[in-house]
Amino acid sequence: MTDEIAFMSASEMVTKFANRSLSPVEATAAALARIEKHNDKVNAFCFVAGEEATAAAKASEARWAAGAPLGPLDGVPTSIKDLALVKGWHTGKGSLTSQGDGPATEDAPYVARLKESGAVLLGKTTTPEFGWKGVTDSLLTGVTRNPWNLDKTPGGSSGGAAAALAAGMGQLAQGSDGGGSVRIPCGFTGLPGLKASYGRVPVYPASPFHTLSHAGPMARTVRDLALMLNVMALPDSRDWYSLPYLDRDWCADIDAGVKGLRIAYSGDLGYADVDPEVADIVAEGAQVFADLGATLEDRDPGFDDPTAIFRILWWVGSADVAGAMTPEKLAMLEPGFREMAAEGAKISQSDFVAATNARVALGQFMNLFHDQYDLLVTPTLAVPAFDTGVLAPDGDNDSIRWLRWTPFSYPFNMTGQPAATVPCGFTKAGLPVGLQIVGPRHRDDLVLRAAKAFEAARPQPTRAPLDDT
Repeated sequence: MTDEIAFMSASEMVTKFANRSLSPVEATAAALARIEKHNDKVNAFCFVAGEEATAAAKASEARWAAGAPLGPLDGVPTSIKDLALVKGWHTGKGSLTSQGDGPATEDAPYVARLKESGAVLLGKTTTPEFGWKGVTDSLLTGVTRNPWNLDKTPGGSSGGAAAALAAGMGQLAQGSDGGGSVRIPCGFTGLPGLKASYGRVPVYPASPFHTLSHAGPMARTVRDLALMLNVMALPDSRDWYSLPYLDRDWCADIDAGVKGLRIAYSGDLGYADVDPEVADIVAEGAQVFADLGATLEDRDPGFDDPTAIFRILWWVGSADVAGAMTPEKLAMLEPGFREMAAEGAKISQSDFVAATNARVALGQFMNLFHDQYDLLVTPTLAVPAFDTGVLAPDGDNDSIRWLRWTPFSYPFNMTGQPAATVPCGFTKAGLPVGLQIVGPRHRDDLVLRAAKAFEAARPQPTRAPLDDT
């Protein structure tokens, strides 16, 4: 029964809280039991607040008993990525440079909103140093592993969050996504995840990667993504870039389907090198949208490979992080991050401005593309999950290599569009494959609708076979 509770959806859990057939205390105990049982193998959590979570669950139980829950997530076990501020908790950022820092004195906006809704915060999930790469390992917290195969990476940089969900360690997880860091790990671990439109979820403090970095929900069902977005998207004046608050229920029309929508499918964006097995699984999966009544057309968007543009923007962001450090702190950095920062410091102002202008042009291009198509569907990743300890499936640790196997994610960080990944199938080796759905700017509702329709038509297991290992 404990594992049944641990893998229950947040939406079902809240319904059971309301009718008193399940208690938040039982839900939290189930999540903590999974952490106790499996975290040593998976390394999803770098900090577990067991006593604090249990106390929060007891308070939630009392509120439900009185018929007065704080919000739609009251009592739901939830994790926070260790790049985010949680008042009273240390912020490790996956970096040895954080050692000696005191606890945070305030909550990040989405952390504050989750607390105000009554969510039970279980602890903090692992991330690579400052979220710089697409896999999750660091000198601070070690290697995080994929619950579907412990020899494989869960991806990154929200790798701990995804591993926790796939292992039953909580119902919801907060992720951040600067170049795919929600979608990459969700794709590798067989989960739905949403990079919301830029500004939809208020963020504070600002990311060193600036407007590339988005926040979004991670869960085991698409409806739970929408439920979590209802809370995460609530306003916070500390984020100067945030969108005007849109007072809507993101669950309201999530079952409206895709009939009549115009959907473009691109298997490689016109330039990506995609693993043949992944390509076949996603191409077959994309046909589901036609079966559901959408007009589906094979169509590359038509923009050039933006890797060089993104590389400049990302590398300059890393230089911004390192530039504020003392020589002693710099020596603590992971060599790959330190090298990237040093390269970023050499990028000229004119090259940075040119990259920024090229980013603007890409955003304009995609705005026009969506005048013709409601949605764009692609693979989430070019490869299935690969071995831990390397940046790329061929074992090449050159820092640019993570950009070569993530060609479908970072273009849409540059454009600020909403993009979701949904589980699409499995390789012959039993590794999950994800399908990405990209929508016009600010049309998170459309992306969630399509993701929910696909999930209903092609349900996939989201519980990793960790108990068999």
